[in-house]
Amino acid sequence: METAYRHMNSGNGVQILPRKAFKVLTVLSVVLCALVVNVAHAANTNLTDVEFSSQPGGRFEVRLDFDGVPPEPKGYNIEKPARIALDLVGVSSKLEQKKFPLSYGNASSAVILESGGRTRMILNLVELAPYKTRVEGNSLYVEVGDSGVRDYLKPTKDNTALAVATKAAAVAAGNEIVDVDFKRGDDGEGRLVINLANPKVGINVFVEGGFIKVDFDQVSLPERLQRRYDVSDFATPVQVVEAQPSEKGALFSLKATGDYDYLAYQTDNEYVVSVKPLTPEELELKQKEFAYVGEKLSLNFQDIEVRAVLQLIADFTSLNLVASDTVSGRITLRLQNVPWDQALDLVLKTKGLDKRQNGNVLMVAPAAEIAERERQEIENNKQIEELAPLQTEYIRIRYAEAKEIYKLFGTAGGEGSEVSTTSLLSPRGSVIVDERTNSLLVTETAQKLEDFRRVVRLLDVPVRQVLVEARIVIANSSFDEELGVQWGAAGINATNSGDDLVFFGGNTGSVIDSINSVAQASLDVANGEDLSEPILIPDALNVDLGVANPTGSLAVGFVNEDVQIQMELNALESKGRGEIVSQPKVITGDKQEAVIKSGSEVPYQESSANGETTVSFKEAVLKLQVTPSITPDDRIIMKLSINQDSIGDLVPSGNGGTVPTIDTTELTTQVLVGNGETVVLGGVFRTVDVESESKVPVLGDIPYLGRLFTNTSVTQEKTETLIFITPRILADTLID
Repeated sequence: METAYRHMNSGNGVQILPRKAFKVLTVLSVVLCALVVNVAHAANTNLTDVEFSSQPGGRFEVRLDFDGVPPEPKGYNIEKPARIALDLVGVSSKLEQKKFPLSYGNASSAVILESGGRTRMILNLVELAPYKTRVEGNSLYVEVGDSGVRDYLKPTKDNTALAVATKAAAVAAGNEIVDVDFKRGDDGEGRLVINLANPKVGINVFVEGGFIKVDFDQVSLPERLQRRYDVSDFATPVQVVEAQPSEKGALFSLKATGDYDYLAYQTDNEYVVSVKPLTPEELELKQKEFAYVGEKLSLNFQDIEVRAVLQLIADFTSLNLVASDTVSGRITLRLQNVPWDQALDLVLKTKGLDKRQNGNVLMVAPAAEIAERERQEIENNKQIEELAPLQTEYIRIRYAEAKEIYKLFGTAGGEGSEVSTTSLLSPRGSVIVDERTNSLLVTETAQKLEDFRRVVRLLDVPVRQVLVEARIVIANSSFDEELGVQWGAAGINATNSGDDLVFFGGNTGSVIDSINSVAQASLDVANGEDLSEPILIPDALNVDLGVANPTGSLAVGFVNEDVQIQMELNALESKGRGEIVSQPKVITGDKQEAVIKSGSEVPYQESSANGETTVSFKEAVLKLQVTPSITPDDRIIMKLSINQDSIGDLVPSGNGGTVPTIDTTELTTQVLVGNGETVVLGGVFRTVDVESESKVPVLGDIPYLGRLFTNTSVTQEKTETLIFITPRILADTLID
């Protein structure tokens, strides 16, 4: 007999469960409780403790303890300031302390914060260093820094085998650069994006010789990415990016111009170097922040001579000092740990002095004395320029027009010329334009001639060319449907008076012909002759609502000796579809207007005020008028005017003649388009639906039967006009 267990319900009854069912329910309950505990545990992992320890080779290690298995950290790093950030999603921090000062060689401090269901640990470093993580039980270890072993084994030019082995080891470890991309940000910054196969690599960013260099340690660079990228067309401070392998791994060099600042950071497998141009406000703030860059010193003197202070600063900086005899006075100062150039400026401003530095020689004198000396130098240079010998040089203009370059120079001297305050010419100089050879003969001093040559080199350059292609598509579709009927009836009958009664329908000509035909038939009957043919009444139509040019017809008739009845049903249905494509093209220079027209001029007569008749013309042409402007990022701004004209109907004129109408489709706009891209500028969609009905009065209104006395016509016409534009910047090889 099977043993049973009692299970009490909420009611008064007792339910008996078998032993096997009870065991199954027990197992399911245990599994469900375990799942609930695991889910709750996974959803709420707590950070309970953190420890920092120093490691050999300048490294340090961070140990994070949890009350459960820690999640995989997601991190990124920043070059300036050097910082490593690790995010632990779904982790709550139970630490009482948030900031931990660190005294290791490369470590500055650590900050652990909790927000938005995650805990973030930020490691502030002196210099950015690689890191790696590992999980052991309920602990997460973060090791920051490199062991330094590779420095002793780094490949050299003489040790090519070791270089090959190092590269092979990097590829085997998955340390490879996958892809390189360059983008332009919203604020005009240039962003170099480097995709890494393994995010845990050593990266060093530094500035050397005007280049921003990014050095990847033990990372291989595929041959397809080893090249020099010209990114000047992106209109960012970065002009050139050069990717090449190095002794340690891979090296990227960014050549930037102008005033800029850069930021390097890493997010997972992407390493980004952002070079941003500085606004005037940011540049001024940066100059104020870094105005004094000298080595710091301390000065604490009571009533000391100014010349002695200047001598101390000169000794501290190893500069040669030349002080004017008028430099005198005493000063009291206490400066603690300030840059020497700032201390020098404070002393000079206090005593009304100024300085000029020529190489490693520092000259100090009162500001008024230095200003007077510089004024005298300017006057001396002016006198030297006035007395300098004149030279004549032949300057050939290649691309521009010589007379246009001459207008930029302005006129300063010469007979009949107007003096210009903005002229590059001196009062003694002169310029002669030779339009035949497109050259300039310049007579000036040697310094002015050098200025002219520099200006010509900057201005006399080929203008970039643009091919503008427009496509005007006109699509027509039409549908015509017409249904009509023609009725004709005629007859002859004798009356009691002996006369013949004739009835028929038709126009005037058909009436006369019909009367003659009926009269002849009556005469034949009166003579006792038999009618060999039925009575034919030509065009004797009582109802003429037929189709002009039917594509199908059906005729039914009844004829005897006295009566003729005929009916003809006409039907017409036609469909048409057409497409007109106009494709004007024109090549023009940057910021130069171009016009292309194709069509005809329609003559018409026009009366003048004195009564004479003259012949005038109207244009019906396809015209493209465009002025392109190339932007720094190789896009084109175009001012466009497009006309598509056709000859319309003739309308009466005031002098009794006719004047043709011109059907015009015109578009005037300004649009920004990428190089080689096609854009739809606009379009016109027109639909014409016409339904007409012609019928015989009274008879055409009879239900059903009235269709036999009605002509119906349905006309549908659709016209669609679309205008496309495609600009293309021609290569420089096609321009030269």
